[in-house]
Amino acid sequence: MKNQKRLMRINDEIMKELATILRSGELKDPRIGKITTVMSVNTSNDLKHCMVRIGVLGNDDAEKAEVLEGIKSAAGFIRKLIAERIDLRQTPAFQFVLDDSVEYSIRMNELINKHNS
Repeated sequence: MKNQKRLMRINDEIMKELATILRSGELKDPRIGKITTVMSVNTSNDLKHCMVRIGVLGNDDAEKAEVLEGIKSAAGFIRKLIAERIDLRQTPAFQFVLDDSVEYSIRMNELINKHNS
């Protein structure tokens, strides 16, 4: 139980720092210029791996894939920045995944509204 609370705090802190890094423009890759958000962070119990779900605002799947590739190519630099900002024995390796749950929920809401009209 105590370990789970610690892991939740670490996830929250990593999520906050990742959002700051993406928002502040520290990543100079032009592919990451779209509106990106950190949807969730799941760190493994041994703190070696971290799955990060990224949401990208837009309709074009090619643009979303391009943003994701830009973030993946900067994963090492992001890990270095996180290591500087969060005091952990070891900084996890990040795996970035595209999360389209927000767009899915918007689409479902539109379908429900269309059906109810």
